[in-house]
Amino acid sequence: MTTPSPIQRPSVLLVEDDDGVRRSTQLLLHGQGYQVRAHSVAGASLADPASLSADYLVADYCLPDSDGIALLRALHARGWTGRAVLMTGYPSPGLTAEAEATGYATLLEKPLRMHELLGALGD
Repeated sequence: MTTPSPIQRPSVLLVEDDDGVRRSTQLLLHGQGYQVRAHSVAGASLADPASLSADYLVADYCLPDSDGIALLRALHARGWTGRAVLMTGYPSPGLTAEAEATGYATLLEKPLRMHELLGALGD
């Protein structure tokens, strides 16, 4: 008798410096069936070898050591090709254009609405 292989759950790289937002988003995504690797700074996410295997990136624009635009550029330079969602509390047409030009699928305004995030991830 063979053992069934485990179901592969989609993985999310979450980069958010606010502890409460990061933890609540992580828990909500996990509850929706995602595997979540969460980091508070861009540098830690780039140093994590598992980051390049993530299916999705959900990143805050404003990070203590960088920003979400530079983070996605760095991931792309390392060969990452997943779907990316940028979050910000201060949206603007200029930021939206820059995010799209960098490869973000969408920009979501904080506070996050979980149905919008799930929709942006393709659920």
